Amino acid sequence: MTAENQTPYVGDFLKDSPKNWGKWGPDDEVGSLNYLTSGEILRGVGHVETGEVFTLQVRMGNPDGDPVWPGRESIQRKNVMDESFFERGEGDETPGGAHYADDVATLFLQASTQYDALGHVWYGGQIWNGYDASTTAGDMSKASVLPIAERGIVGRGVLIDVARHRGKTVLDKGETFTHEDLLEIAAAQGVTIEKHDILLIRTGFIGSYYGQTPEEFYDGFLEPGLTYSPELVQWFQDMEIPNLVTDTIANEVTFEPGTGVTLPLHSALMRNLGVAFTEIAWLDDLAAACAADQRWTFLYTAAPLKVVGGTGAPVNPVVIR
Repeated sequence: MTAENQTPYVGDFLKDSPKNWGKWGPDDEVGSLNYLTSGEILRGVGHVETGEVFTLQVRMGNPDGDPVWPGRESIQRKNVMDESFFERGEGDETPGGAHYADDVATLFLQASTQYDALGHVWYGGQIWNGYDASTTAGDMSKASVLPIAERGIVGRGVLIDVARHRGKTVLDKGETFTHEDLLEIAAAQGVTIEKHDILLIRTGFIGSYYGQTPEEFYDGFLEPGLTYSPELVQWFQDMEIPNLVTDTIANEVTFEPGTGVTLPLHSALMRNLGVAFTEIAWLDDLAAACAADQRWTFLYTAAPLKVVGGTGAPVNPVVIR
């Protein structure tokens, strides 16, 4: 127990949790994405029927703000060249007289739809694959987002629409569900979650941001999501799930009910099993299309930005149905 708040230490909480460390060699930095072989990519291609394209990134730099984890800020973007500079005589005229615009941005790399690096969260002084946590100092020399970005992610995606199944636009704050719920909802949707599927889960949470003020959205902040159990972790292990994608900021309920442990699945799934996390995904349009024709599987593709040493990187996943 921690002295401050009497919540269990996550290392004790997960002491019997399975690990995939060393499964793909001592130098591995992409974890369960190794399951996405060329055969799995072709399996995903086989689920393209109508050629519809859906992009899953939320917009960056909305005037009213973007949905980000509390304490992070939306992208700060500004023009450093545009027509007003030329009107004031501050722009350098080019041969031929063409004018141009340019801008710069400051952003948290995890303040948009994004992939976490596998070394993003740890405990016990070790990150994914047993690398020493000191490798995170200054930048991530091990298990950064770069190897994931250079690999790319392609496979069969399956969407489980928890909010729609429960008759809600958005799940309640702190509302939870388990892998057993996912299996029940999949059966109701007429789809089977298969080994090596990229798992997309819709709660309606990110979509709800745009229908209220930021103050309302963050008031009593407690995200809905998956809740930890040894059985859930073992299910992810047995199903060899390579990638978890949700329309929440952290892919799981914020505080574990009953114990108060913060985001234990980041440790159990990402640190220990090497499951890639994709967060803040825009799933409402995709979900509407899937519900309309009852096709819940598709080709999922993603290529996060290649940020050297990054703990995460923005991404605009592309789904083709």
